[in-house]
Amino acid sequence: MSLYYSESLIRTISNVCAEKKSSYQTESDSKIIQDPLADASPEVQEIIERVLQAERDKLYMKIPRNINDDILKIIKEVVQ
Repeated sequence: MSLYYSESLIRTISNVCAEKKSSYQTESDSKIIQDPLADASPEVQEIIERVLQAERDKLYMKIPRNINDDILKIIKEVVQ
């Protein structure tokens, strides 16, 4: 025994269950994203670069550990 659903019922269910696209801008301008980094002081830029590198170094790990300690160490080194 097979079930048959009418086209209108299928269309209605699809419309009700379908995800709506967001109304905000989905394509970001890289200049807007980079502005805070470019305008930051050299110390802040160094912290950001070193934190990103520390995170990249831990990406291969199954369970990355001590990233918070690494970030704290980086901040202390740059500030002093």
